[in-house]
Amino acid sequence: MAAISSSPFTALGQATDRKASVFVTRAFVSNYDGIRSRTSFLAYRIGVRSSNYSSRKVIQCTALADVPTVSETKMNFLRTYKRPIPSIYNTVLQELIVQQHLMRYKSTYQYDPIFALGFVTVYDQLMEGYQSNEDRDEIFKAYIQALKEDPEQYRKDAQKLEEWARAQNGESLIELSSREGEVEGILKDISDRAGGQGSFSYSRFFAIGLFRLLELANAPEPTILEKLCAALNVSKRSVDRDLDVYRNLLSKLVQAKELLKEYVAREKKKREERSESQKANETITKCVGEFQCAGLQV
Repeated sequence: MAAISSSPFTALGQATDRKASVFVTRAFVSNYDGIRSRTSFLAYRIGVRSSNYSSRKVIQCTALADVPTVSETKMNFLRTYKRPIPSIYNTVLQELIVQQHLMRYKSTYQYDPIFALGFVTVYDQLMEGYQSNEDRDEIFKAYIQALKEDPEQYRKDAQKLEEWARAQNGESLIELSSREGEVEGILKDISDRAGGQGSFSYSRFFAIGLFRLLELANAPEPTILEKLCAALNVSKRSVDRDLDVYRNLLSKLVQAKELLKEYVAREKKKREERSESQKANETITKCVGEFQCAGLQV
């Protein structure tokens, strides 16, 4: 599979960027059990049907024709977003899109809002501090569209879950079966599918989505996570493993951005020093010229 990437901004420096980006990438892509090294899969046709809560969309996969290869998905991303991306961001984005491509085209894959919340959380953490909010939004759209999904649906569902979680606490989070509501319906559907009553494909993004719900509900107790996993019929052991990777990613990301910030500060200082030196030379040259001109006039 050919590696495809956008060119980094020259001002960021390739050597420093490469160290920082590899630093972050390894933290996220290592030891992921659901990923296999392959670029071709069984074929699926994607369809959308309505469900028993108003805004949810379920993606069903039916064996049919060729699905895109990883290279095609990456190329679709680059065709949609054509501007260069600094390599500290671009390297991680390229790795994430490979992972998500493999998740997206698994036979058991169905879109769900917790998965969306998990990805949005990772993306926003990764792109925090990006030089342009507009570019950050455009990159997000290009990324999701390259996977043939709806970026607006991702954002809408993530926001809906975040707003809901802020109004919850540890106890209300785990009382799914006894409560009614749109988000409760989403969670019950996930529980049914994960329990064997439909297609469900666990992923690291799903685990991060659960973590985000607990974070917003201010419910950090391990027992709450355990009960929530049980209510949703997902493995707490898998969730714990993936959350450890996610926390490690955040730590590495902070360190990588600090490296980048230090590099940019050094380069800025060098440019300022060169500019001051150039201004001093110009001033001296001007003074010499004026002195010579005055001497000729005398």
